[in-house]
Amino acid sequence: MNRKFIRTRIQEIGIIPSIRVSSQDDARFAVESLSEGGISIAEIAMTTPGAAKVISDLAKDSPDMIVGAGSVLDAEAARRCVAAGAKFLTTDGLIPEVVEYAAMEDVVIFPGALTPTEVLAAWRAGADFVKVVPCAAVGGEKYLRALKTPMSQIPLIAAGGVNQQTAAGYILAGAAALGIGEALIPWEAIALRQSGRIRELARRFLNAVESARQETGTRIEEVVVNRTPVFAYKEA
Repeated sequence: MNRKFIRTRIQEIGIIPSIRVSSQDDARFAVESLSEGGISIAEIAMTTPGAAKVISDLAKDSPDMIVGAGSVLDAEAARRCVAAGAKFLTTDGLIPEVVEYAAMEDVVIFPGALTPTEVLAAWRAGADFVKVVPCAAVGGEKYLRALKTPMSQIPLIAAGGVNQQTAAGYILAGAAALGIGEALIPWEAIALRQSGRIRELARRFLNAVESARQETGTRIEEVVVNRTPVFAYKEA
């Protein structure tokens, strides 16, 4: 899985589940349930106990899953995650040393940002995507659309408060993908080992993304602009 392949798959699936749980077993259960529901991407938050071990185990045991690390705070944490097998890194804010490390190792990176200045800074630093977080707290899809209009060349991931009711709206507003946490992986479903519930939620979110993309009548292709890979909207 090279960098271009990872970027393309993230965009195609359109959902990045954020797994922030209290044990390694909980994380593995969540990933298995998501995979059975059709989502072959998992972001393991570094707040999860033994996160690097979970990433390592999944990289070995589930080679078809695209496993990444979330809430990465510094270059050393990024190094540990990549060594464990992480295929992408995410941060909750713009941390230049993590972006620089990802570029050096040719690993997909999407740093967090909120304001237009932060979004532009993250993109210019070499981000593959920019994660707008917490999106719902500052206007939701209207805010994302306001960012996307003057910065159409930047692939944005909407994260922070995305749920079943708003998922399609974010895609219609221009989001390349959605970062989703508890709305997709409820803590009760983890505690009670309700795999079926997570599978059903996965299918609902996937359907919401696909339906919204069909409504726009567009498909998204990776192209190169000034030697920089970007996602461009094309007529279907």
